[in-house]
Amino acid sequence: MALSIKTEEADRLARELSRLTGETMTDAITRAMRERLERLRVEQAAQGDYVTRAQAFVREHAHLFDRRPVTKQEWDEAVGDTPEDLGLSK
Repeated sequence: MALSIKTEEADRLARELSRLTGETMTDAITRAMRERLERLRVEQAAQGDYVTRAQAFVREHAHLFDRRPVTKQEWDEAVGDTPEDLGLSK
């Protein structure tokens, strides 16, 4: 199998990694990719678990909250935009 490194930066990084680890470039690149893949898999698993837990939380607690649309009057009262709050006559 062949891996072609086509940028100067990738070549420089691979050589530096190889030099710092004392591994061959192939071993250093393989290990780096294996470690990154493992981190990504763990992150994705945690993200998926988070989404699942958040969805379950919403399903379990949605009935506790009033989810009807807010009327303009309710909104104005909540943010202080009533005619009285703004110093306007009705």
